[in-house]
Amino acid sequence: VIEYKGVTQVVVTGTNRVRSYNISNGNLIWECGGLGSNPIPIPVRHRDTVIVMTGHRSPNMMAIRLGGQGDLTNTDAVLWTNQRGNAYTASPVYHDNKLYVLTDRGMISCFNASTGKPYYHQQRLPSSYQFKASPGGAAGKLYLASEQGDVIVLKMGEKYEVLAVNSMPEHFFISSPVIVDNELFLRSQNSLYCISEKSPF
Repeated sequence: VIEYKGVTQVVVTGTNRVRSYNISNGNLIWECGGLGSNPIPIPVRHRDTVIVMTGHRSPNMMAIRLGGQGDLTNTDAVLWTNQRGNAYTASPVYHDNKLYVLTDRGMISCFNASTGKPYYHQQRLPSSYQFKASPGGAAGKLYLASEQGDVIVLKMGEKYEVLAVNSMPEHFFISSPVIVDNELFLRSQNSLYCISEKSPF
């Protein structure tokens, strides 16, 4: 749900197409073809654009300029696209004009959100991982919770840098990390953890 020039709209991705509706009356504002099938990642707002992504069949990521009306397919409202290294399940993290995209098979990319150009692209993580959880971002760091039980911490920025690999081999993560104030919450298949610099009790 975003507000643009006084109008609140809800942006919804679907197979082959993304649509934006006026939230006050349900009227279609704009739509754009070009997505692949089965979109799961949530749309991301970047200034006066919205970035949408599919990573299933015919994968595509598109940056669409807000302000248009009607069918924007194949118009200059589509500022850039990307077909390689898109996430199927995980939603991206947006921070400081950068978009971090994690694939289900453990490849991480960092894109310039304005141009779509990658700072690094399809970088493999320290081990062979599978992901369903979306990354979490805070304090210049990305937290990636894997199905193998490792929580990988990356430095945000133009260069790929691993800060830590925290191994929890008895756990299986498919829920996304949640960051509240200075606490990191991790939910595995059987346990919930709160990780903090100091005990809240």
